[in-house]
Amino acid sequence: MTDKLIIFDLDGTLLDTIEDLANAINYALRQFNFPEFETEKFRLFVGNGLNKLIERVLPEEHKNEDVISMVKHEFFKYYLLHADDCTKPYPGIPELLVKLQDAGYKLGVASNKPHQPTVDLVKHYFPEINFVRVFGQRDDVPVKPAPDILNEILADAGVRKSDTVFVGDSGVDALTAACAEVGFIGVLWGFRTKTELEEHGAVRFASEPWEIEELLT
Repeated sequence: MTDKLIIFDLDGTLLDTIEDLANAINYALRQFNFPEFETEKFRLFVGNGLNKLIERVLPEEHKNEDVISMVKHEFFKYYLLHADDCTKPYPGIPELLVKLQDAGYKLGVASNKPHQPTVDLVKHYFPEINFVRVFGQRDDVPVKPAPDILNEILADAGVRKSDTVFVGDSGVDALTAACAEVGFIGVLWGFRTKTELEEHGAVRFASEPWEIEELLT
């Protein structure tokens, strides 16, 4: 069959990472006596990269590059040791990835999570999957919704845009697919709502992982 590529977002799509992210950010905030947040609040804070996440949780008078840099340093000190304390794949995701791989699909991961934790978590939870590329946020690459990260995976995979689908849980992901001119499937088990996905142009949705395979055919 013609080569086809499925690129997945990570947080809120493949993995439920919200508790570990919240714990790490709250740890970092605690080091500077800044207010902390309930875990559920982070569902609206994440999605645009670590710098934007930290900016969103900082008190208004401390939203500057120096403070963001200091909080980020403390975040990494904690998160790199605790990234998989509570994180887990969403039910049905490991089985879906195996089925897609066995069916001949090329697979990739494109996340706004920092690059090294992205690579480490994917390797830890999905060791049997031979992803074309796994990319997180890197300093020299614009974060989603800029299309750069998807275009890089597309180029490495050697697959046409018309044969590529991006799968994600947020409006940022939907916009990224539009900017990259590839198809999009919005998942409804993640951090954001169907309304947000629709507002950003999503028209295909999966309530369960197995539905993604059906939407691809």
